[in-house]
Amino acid sequence: MTIASLEPVLFHARQNRQAIAGLVVLGWEDVTAFVAAAEAENMPVILQAGPGCRAHTPLSILGPMLRYAAERASVPVVCHLDHGYEIKEIEEAIEAGFSSVMIDGSKKPLSQNIEITGRVVSIAHKAGVSVEGEIGFVGYAGTKSSKGTKPNEAVKLVEETGVDALAISAGNIHLQTDSSAIIDEKLVQKISQKIACPIVLHGASGIPYQVRRRLAKSGLVSKFNIGTELRQVFGSSLRDTLANDPDLFDRLAILSELHTPLFDATRKVISNLK
Repeated sequence: MTIASLEPVLFHARQNRQAIAGLVVLGWEDVTAFVAAAEAENMPVILQAGPGCRAHTPLSILGPMLRYAAERASVPVVCHLDHGYEIKEIEEAIEAGFSSVMIDGSKKPLSQNIEITGRVVSIAHKAGVSVEGEIGFVGYAGTKSSKGTKPNEAVKLVEETGVDALAISAGNIHLQTDSSAIIDEKLVQKISQKIACPIVLHGASGIPYQVRRRLAKSGLVSKFNIGTELRQVFGSSLRDTLANDPDLFDRLAILSELHTPLFDATRKVISNLK
């Protein structure tokens, strides 16, 4: 299957009242389980390399790794840089083969966010790469508080940059370990009615399944970023594997036991958005 870019995948999803899962990758075991689950559901998938992943694996390794999986998948696979903050990092990701990038200017004043996002759009579009931007700040559980997206600022950023997708803040929180986030669905609807590009919600592990599905089927949200929920499955499965066989020591044997629970959990995530 040809590696997919973000814009056509999200456009098709929105037209069909579906949403696509943006799944946070930390290693090869994640990639194989995520792609297998997407194939089982016959749905596209977005493999995301975020700051945590990039802290221990260089972009020059991640790009070819994600492309290798995408080229062999039977469904469209987007190779996406999540939360890029600097132009240099965006350029490195494009050089490494990523088909989509996110420039996160959400901590900057609006004018600076527009300036850096517009520069990234210009660079990426010349290379055939899609761009996700962000307006409003999505906080982190227990640490940084969120700042909700203002509809007029969302409109201004989209119109002045030509970004392909927009991440917004509407009650969603990064790294939330339970599904108790209260999403301001009226705000999501208001923003969706005012901008042309698809909407993205980060921190979707904290959003209840029924809310994710409702936002997907209504066509309001086209991409949900999910990491914590699946990392919890990975961690609990790892603990169970070692507890069940205290003599197990081989890394490959241990990690092979995690594929099925991670596959099953990912398939549930993807199926819920169809």
